[in-house]
Amino acid sequence: MLTSTFLIALSLPLATAAAETVLGVYIFSRHGDRTSKSTPPANLTDLGYSQIFTSGTYFRNRYITSNATTRIAGVNSDIVKQAQITASAPLDTVLMNSAQGFLQGLYPPVGSELGSDRLRDGRVVQAPLDGYQLIPIQTVTSGTGSEDSAWLQGSSNCAQALVSSNEYFSTSDYNDLLTSTSDFYRSFTSLVNATFGPDDISYKNAYTIFDLLNVAILHNASLPTSPALTNSTLAQLRTLADHHEFNLAYNSSSPIRAIAGSTLAAQILQALNNTITTQGKSKITVEFGAYASFLSFFALANLTTLPDTKNSFYGIPDYASTMTFELFTTAAAEPFPALEDLQVRFLFHNGTTDEDSTPTPYPLFGQPATELRWADFTAGMDRFAIGGQEQWCKACGNSTGVCASAAASTADTGAGSGVTKGSGNGISRAVAGVIGAMVTLAVVLAVEGAVILLAGLRLVRKKKLAGTDANGMMDGEADAGKS
Repeated sequence: MLTSTFLIALSLPLATAAAETVLGVYIFSRHGDRTSKSTPPANLTDLGYSQIFTSGTYFRNRYITSNATTRIAGVNSDIVKQAQITASAPLDTVLMNSAQGFLQGLYPPVGSELGSDRLRDGRVVQAPLDGYQLIPIQTVTSGTGSEDSAWLQGSSNCAQALVSSNEYFSTSDYNDLLTSTSDFYRSFTSLVNATFGPDDISYKNAYTIFDLLNVAILHNASLPTSPALTNSTLAQLRTLADHHEFNLAYNSSSPIRAIAGSTLAAQILQALNNTITTQGKSKITVEFGAYASFLSFFALANLTTLPDTKNSFYGIPDYASTMTFELFTTAAAEPFPALEDLQVRFLFHNGTTDEDSTPTPYPLFGQPATELRWADFTAGMDRFAIGGQEQWCKACGNSTGVCASAAASTADTGAGSGVTKGSGNGISRAVAGVIGAMVTLAVVLAVEGAVILLAGLRLVRKKKLAGTDANGMMDGEADAGKS
């Protein structure tokens, strides 16, 4: 008995030393259930609102509450501290409303006791809606109106990505499926002919046809019955849509096709790097975006090569799906750990997240472990991240508009991408690209400012991260594609 007690006592310091402390998280989420893209404008449904709110509540219980299962060090549990959280979404009704619903679950109303303020004259003012908490959502101009776009690269504005995705329509894979599935798609004519013409009811529109019928099955009580539409055929429509969209989002021989995943990787690096550079003051980043970003990132990060997970990472993520990146340490959390003591874990959940269906960790970049040292994580992301304006313009082959100044800058300096590898200070090439783009961006903003004043336009841009412009990116860069 004494021996057992002694062994347990010896093990306690070791267990304490190995305990994890989460320092910050980045969450990228798809929107909730919405109306069909084929009947714009698309809108978030009550079901979608519920899905997103439920996911937000789960992440609150995981990271924020005082008894959270994986609580972020120093995070405010009840009343949100604005400096600790950054949220963003494109100027799109479905995505913006989804972000609001998610944040309502993440930081719900605090009630009359906490949600009140006593004024100097003794009056007590109650916050509206039982202490509803207001969290700013930064507007990302890229991805604007993406839920009304039926084309995966419709909001990317990346010339080479558009060309690359269009190349799929000349492949034998596409043409073989177009031919072999023609009778299958025609069998749905009576259900979709009010939206699609005879020549459009084919594999060419695999996603939008599936989307229309999937929404109708959930919401349209007057949908006519058809022997063609069964659980089996709906599953086949989904499989064909998955294949169609994955091939538009990624091709190993044409990396630019995955521009959405490349720019997302840079945003992830910036967010987590911001946690590091602020010594943990910035704790939570939540972004909403397109399913194209999921698909292309999955492929770029080698998640599609994992055994027994092909269906998870080749298919279009369900509504309210999330990718989460946890920055954590097993060393002491105070003072803020050194870079060599930091690790990153990737988790994915397909669909609404709740206590009965939680995120699963997966290894990135073909590594065997689900935990990566910060240096290994940044090196893996850095292989495909595109984070600076000049780098983006060069990769996309864009030379007009905002990219005109970047092209001129490159020509004058004789530089290539204008970005270099990190030098051990925790800043990756993608993050360095953001900083390096600031000189060019200052010139661009001066020109744009004059145009905006003359034209009476309104400029909306993302809040600065880690002392730089949010991305150093041009419109369309961050969330290419559909959602």
